[in-house]
Amino acid sequence: MSTAHPILEAREIALGYGNAGPLITDFGLALNAGEIVTILGPSGIGKSSLIRVLAGLQQPNTGHVAVDGQVIRNVHPRVAIAFQNPGLLPWLNLERNVAFGLSFARQLRLSSAERRARTDAAIRKVGLDHARHRLPAELSGGMAQRAALARCLARQPKALLLDEPFGALDEITRADMQSLLLSVVREFRTATVLVTHDIDEALLLSDRIVLIGGAPARELAQWRIDHPQPRHDRLAELGRIRIEIVQALHAAIVRHH
Repeated sequence: MSTAHPILEAREIALGYGNAGPLITDFGLALNAGEIVTILGPSGIGKSSLIRVLAGLQQPNTGHVAVDGQVIRNVHPRVAIAFQNPGLLPWLNLERNVAFGLSFARQLRLSSAERRARTDAAIRKVGLDHARHRLPAELSGGMAQRAALARCLARQPKALLLDEPFGALDEITRADMQSLLLSVVREFRTATVLVTHDIDEALLLSDRIVLIGGAPARELAQWRIDHPQPRHDRLAELGRIRIEIVQALHAAIVRHH
């Protein structure tokens, strides 16, 4: 399904802090509906800062980010972001945490019925209907991440930005969340950017993998992954690409230091 503009597009992004020199330079990215792009790179390279720029939470020094062809200068109601820390408010139960996302700045005004319908649909999608009245302290790590994802889904985003959302989870829960993410993207055609340190996770989920590195950081390499989903039994077939990524990542780490 073609669109007149990419859902999310970044052009010539440069970012730096004070007199420390540029952190990121000349970064560009364009995502279409239903596409998952993973960003890999050494620790401390600026991946989280880049995600914040794509979300409109931080302005770049130069360049711009556009949603549906419109340049954004602040957070956008159709762009949702989730982090490794689910960020649930401890005094609100799961249902109210999910609904809370509909109160974020610049969100569209909804009637009570619309808010309820969106909240209920998002909770059902992540399989937490049985836990809607639990407080965050009563949730497992995987359930808390599902709640954070539901909070994003209730906003019906066109673009979803994920900054290592599964990094603190055990392997079984992580695999479960990966499957849920693929299901969400397939159903809602959400353009998704994922930051992760896990190369296998990138290979399992991504349509494209972008490696950034250097000082300042820039795109060093890109791979398109055309293998059909699911890919859990295809890691052997993806082995050649994995070797290429490991070698490129090692070179990026050396270059960064």
